[in-house]
Amino acid sequence: MEHAQSEKADLVVTGGGAAGFFCAVNAARLHPGKKVVLLEKTGKLLSKVKVSGGGRCNVTHALDSVSELVKRYPRGGNFLKKSFSRFFVPDTIGWYAERGVTLKTEADGRMFPDSDDSQTIIDCLLREADRHRVQVRRHAEAQSLERVNGAWKITIAGGATITAPNVCIAAGGYASADKFAYLTALGHTIEPPAPSLFTFNMPGNPVTGLMGVSVLEAAVRIAGSKLAEKGPLLITHWGMSGPAVLRLSAWGARYLQEQQYKFTLIVNWLPDMNENALRDAWPQWRQELGKQQTGTRNPFGLPSRLWLFLLAEAGIPESTRWAEIPAKEQNRLIRLLTAMEFPVSGKTTFKEEFVTCGGIRLSEIDPLTMQSRVVPGLYFAGEVMDVDGITGGFNFQHAWTSGWIAAHLEGAGH
Repeated sequence: MEHAQSEKADLVVTGGGAAGFFCAVNAARLHPGKKVVLLEKTGKLLSKVKVSGGGRCNVTHALDSVSELVKRYPRGGNFLKKSFSRFFVPDTIGWYAERGVTLKTEADGRMFPDSDDSQTIIDCLLREADRHRVQVRRHAEAQSLERVNGAWKITIAGGATITAPNVCIAAGGYASADKFAYLTALGHTIEPPAPSLFTFNMPGNPVTGLMGVSVLEAAVRIAGSKLAEKGPLLITHWGMSGPAVLRLSAWGARYLQEQQYKFTLIVNWLPDMNENALRDAWPQWRQELGKQQTGTRNPFGLPSRLWLFLLAEAGIPESTRWAEIPAKEQNRLIRLLTAMEFPVSGKTTFKEEFVTCGGIRLSEIDPLTMQSRVVPGLYFAGEVMDVDGITGGFNFQHAWTSGWIAAHLEGAGH
C-alpha cells in the first residue's frame, strides 16, 4: 500500500476539463514513455464539454484571423495574440480531423462536431487518453502544491502524494479568490474573480410577461457607461438573455460586479435608427398608414406581442389609427422603440456555461510556453488564467491552445 501513498510522475495535470485533458493527452503523445497523471476532483470528466452548446459542444469559432479572434476576449487579448501564433483555429480543426472528428460551421461562425453531439468530442479525448496511457484519477482533488528539492509534491485529498518535475494547473475558473491560495502561496498574483456570461434579472417587470419573445437584432447598452452591444435578444421569465445580453455581461463583468448587479439597461428595438432618426421618419409612416389601426399594423417587423406591449406602455389603445396618435403618446412610443429603460437587479447563470473573469495574472505566464514566470516547472491552461471570451466557442479555443502549448513542457522542469 506504501506505493499508492507516494508515487512519481513526469507531469501532473490538475483538472479534468477541456484544457486539462488537452494538455494531458498531448503531453503523453509528445513525450512517449513519460508518466502523465490527470487529477479530477469530482467523479465527472469534461463536464462543461458535455453541456456546452446545448449538448452539441461549440468546439471553436470559424475565424482565420488572429487579430479578429482576439477581439472576442474581454480579457487576455494581447496574451492570446502570442499563444494563438502557436496553435490556432485551423490547428484545432486539424487535430480533431486527424482523429476522425470533423467539425462543421454554422451561419454565425460557431463550429460543432458533424454529429451535433458533444459526446463525440468527449469520446475522442478519452480514446486519446487511453491510447497514450494517461493515468486519469477521478475523485482526486489536489489539495496542496509545494516545491521540494527542485520537484513538485502534490498532496491529494486522503493523504496520497505524487512527486513530479512538471505540474499543469487546469482547474478552471474559481468563483472566489481564496480558492487560489495554494497558487498565491507560490508567489503568483490573482486578478479577483467575477462572473461573466450571465443573463439580466428584471424582477417584477411587466416585460417578463413576454417570455419566449426573441428579437433578431437589438442594441443594448448600460446607462452611465460605454458598454454597448448589438445582436439577438431573448425575453425570459426572469428578464433578458440572448447573445447581445451575454456579450454585454462579459465586457461589463468587472463593472457590473462593482454595481452589485443593479443598473439600468437601455434597449433600442430598432438598432439601425436612433431617436432623432425615428422622429424624422415618423410623419411618413403616419401618412402612409393613416387609416390603419396601430394594433394591426406594425411597420418595424417587431414580434407582434412585443409591438402590442410597446403600444400599451406608451398608452396607445390598439384601435387607435396611425393618423390619430396624440403627440404625447407618439413621443413616448418613439422613445420606447429606441431607448427603452429596464432596471436590472441581479443576474442568472446562462445555462451551464458559467465563466469567470479573473485568475492568474497574465504578466506572470509566458504565452509561448504557458510556463509560470514565477516558479519553474509550473504551467497553466484554460480558465484558471485571467482570460475569458464571449460566448461562441472562444473559451474552448483558449482551452485547446493553452493545453496544447503547455503539453510541450518547454522549460526548466522538463
